[in-house]
Amino acid sequence: MQLYNTLSAEERAQLIDEAGKERLTLSFYAYAKIEDPKKFRDDLFIAWNALDALGRIYVAHEGINAQMSVPADQFEAFRETLETYDFMKGIRLNVAVEQDNHSFLKLTIKVRHKIVADGLNDETFDVTNKGIHLKAQEFNNMLEDPNTIVVDFRNHYESEVGHFEGAITPDVENFRESLPIINEQLQDFKEDKNLLMYCTGGIRCEKASAYFKHQGFKNVFQLEGGIIEYTRQIKEEGIESKFIGKNFVFDHRLGERITDDIIAQCHQCGKPCDNHTNCANDACHLLFIQCDECKATMENTCSTECLETIHLPWEEQVKLRKGLQVGNKVFRKGKSEALKFKNSGDLSTQTLAKATKAETKDIRQKIKIKKVLIGKAEHYYSRSKIAQFLIENNELSVGDKVLISGPTTGDQEITISQIFVNGGFSDTAKAGDQITFELPFRVRLSDKLYKIIE
Repeated sequence: MQLYNTLSAEERAQLIDEAGKERLTLSFYAYAKIEDPKKFRDDLFIAWNALDALGRIYVAHEGINAQMSVPADQFEAFRETLETYDFMKGIRLNVAVEQDNHSFLKLTIKVRHKIVADGLNDETFDVTNKGIHLKAQEFNNMLEDPNTIVVDFRNHYESEVGHFEGAITPDVENFRESLPIINEQLQDFKEDKNLLMYCTGGIRCEKASAYFKHQGFKNVFQLEGGIIEYTRQIKEEGIESKFIGKNFVFDHRLGERITDDIIAQCHQCGKPCDNHTNCANDACHLLFIQCDECKATMENTCSTECLETIHLPWEEQVKLRKGLQVGNKVFRKGKSEALKFKNSGDLSTQTLAKATKAETKDIRQKIKIKKVLIGKAEHYYSRSKIAQFLIENNELSVGDKVLISGPTTGDQEITISQIFVNGGFSDTAKAGDQITFELPFRVRLSDKLYKIIE
């Protein structure tokens, strides 16, 4: 029986577009004793694959950690697959603040040693002896207590674009680094302070709260459901947000806006900006913050070295990468000497700018655009600024509005004013034709060409 993906991300994206159904991005976790993680993994794959559920899921002897995309009309059926297991009955599903039908394009379920890498090997540590969960208003109330210390258990690139007022934001690249650092920093406050913690969806705090209770801290609290659930509650109940800025997320969106405050800077020019991107040089793929102006000037690269690299012939780029771990296999987390305005560690909540309406628009807007997939990118000639596409479906004519979309390029709309079809001028291109036209921005092999239907 098939227990793995058979479609590429591009093929899956096309099927999603053709289906025209809304999808929900959600996350959940549960700590439990799972005797046979491999069988558990296979059973989940069979059940979820039948529902066209996609996502990135880790299972281990200690439980499950999942970030997923589920068809909206299969949501209840998906919940029923969870209710099959006693430890997931009534489990809270954190539904994303913003929705994107392409948040996940594969169903990947991996068996791991732990569902959250914590670096802990203490057999006496009980992860189920956790801190007290607080809802949004309760969390806000405790933030106001001068006897409270609040800690952000996310990584530096997450807290840089958004965090709670007054939070300690450790300068760490992963969760396991933060535990000993915070433990040492707060040794003098075990007895008399409220230790208040938060993370994206709650799973890191679930383990952190148990760890700090194990270390002897008396008053340990955590934000129930993390920033995602906090945001849902403040919007539904009209509660003031004590979280400022964006919540970093680990799908291709790289962020959900919570407030319109921009507290970060473009890592290249220092302009107020909180939009993460990955370097276009596949041998680098550095995660960093880049404004639109630098994106255009640097062609989505993080340094002059990477900019020069992407202009080399493709064969030379491949040769330079030989023997290296590259592309999407690398997740370099936003630290480089080339980034002059990178901030981490002790962060301010000072608002540097306000997001414009264009930046805060409903991400569903791009889903609402009626479009049909007609082709894919094949090449970009940087010096002449010419893009090459292969038409695979339908027709394209001069005057048509098109959407060029990809994980790095984003979503760019243009109107076709002139096209070369198979090497010559033409007013129309059909399936099988190779076309080129002028384009002021770089396209990549992962980009898709859609015709917008008025």
